[in-house]
Amino acid sequence: MTMPQLSTDLDQPLCALQKHFLANQQVIAEWFAEQWDLTLPPVYGSVDLRNAGFKLAPIDMNLFPAGFNNLNPDFLSISVAAAKNIIHKFVPTAHKILVIPESHTRNLFYWENIKTLERILNLAGFETRFGTLNGEVKEKTNIELPSGESISIQPLSRNEDELVVDNFIPDLILLNND
Repeated sequence: MTMPQLSTDLDQPLCALQKHFLANQQVIAEWFAEQWDLTLPPVYGSVDLRNAGFKLAPIDMNLFPAGFNNLNPDFLSISVAAAKNIIHKFVPTAHKILVIPESHTRNLFYWENIKTLERILNLAGFETRFGTLNGEVKEKTNIELPSGESISIQPLSRNEDELVVDNFIPDLILLNND
């Protein structure tokens, strides 16, 4: 398995820590699996790390991550497998996912993040749509991205007790909007 490499000038202590983690990878993976069997983790999240060269520290946990576009493309298959696994733990029969992204941003890099999330979910076998609470969006709207791709968002509507976009009735709704 390809592992991330730290990029820093002061890496001796971190290299030793990385070697320790790699040498104990199986034990660590088993411990996480046991913990996740006890308490299901969120569908997704991210942890901001500070790398001082001689120490690495988690500083912030985000339940609504906005950095999927920053993931190393070499790890896409791991991201796809993880998404499929955790979503099926929550909703074993899930096929259709509605994502509600931020409605107040015009940041195109945020939308690149959403495009990458769409790619991960689609590769995991899910049909994905994006619904917005933004009252300015009255119909399906394409957002053109710096990468040359685009993402489609649609206004959310309520059909009795269900949130839908167009005629798309989701099995699972994911918030990406804090």
